[in-house]
Amino acid sequence: MNKTPKIGLEGLLRPEDSILVLIDHQPYQFTNLNSHEPTMVINNVVGLAKAAKVFNVPTILTTVIEERGGYIMKGLQDIFPEQKPINRTFINTWEDPNVTDIVKESGRKQLIIAGLWTEICVAMPAIQAVGEGYDVFVVTDASGSTSAEAHDMAVRRMTQVGIVPINWIAVVSEWQRDWARTGTATQLSDVLFDHGGASGIALAWELQLLATPVQEEN
Repeated sequence: MNKTPKIGLEGLLRPEDSILVLIDHQPYQFTNLNSHEPTMVINNVVGLAKAAKVFNVPTILTTVIEERGGYIMKGLQDIFPEQKPINRTFINTWEDPNVTDIVKESGRKQLIIAGLWTEICVAMPAIQAVGEGYDVFVVTDASGSTSAEAHDMAVRRMTQVGIVPINWIAVVSEWQRDWARTGTATQLSDVLFDHGGASGIALAWELQLLATPVQEEN
């Protein structure tokens, strides 16, 4: 099996080929999240999910034993109010046909994963999926682990088998690719204003400058 990530334009994400799986952003998982500041992960995964909706990227929400671990975080459910998260008992999401059947039926091969925790609920399905021929991307700043070491070791383990680590801003930028694509540019800008941190502030400043009439000198 060739585990070398694609290069060139084929190595970049395309919304029409992407499918997003968000795994177990639940209260129980957050209680032992120590690799990142939790509000950062919350901000980033919500921004990622909103962008997926902008680009019509199918998004699968999953929980594990929600009757004990809690419902998926409200910020994600609010983006997809009509979607009931797939509740599993499998630790490895990729062993649940309720998830994998949706991915297979989509025909999409660029699989983007984010979840809690990176070393377990992200690494296990990512490693299995890359072995089945998917181009797997893990959004590291929309994921988190029980410790910084656990997160780092999980990312290192996954890159050894050809999984691509990426952050959420890079994902949405590759989906957009060209600011002249006005059909999505305005909506994506709104997502960046709300969730892009300093990048969103800089973008708002740039747009403000463009909208300000130039004063002619007398």
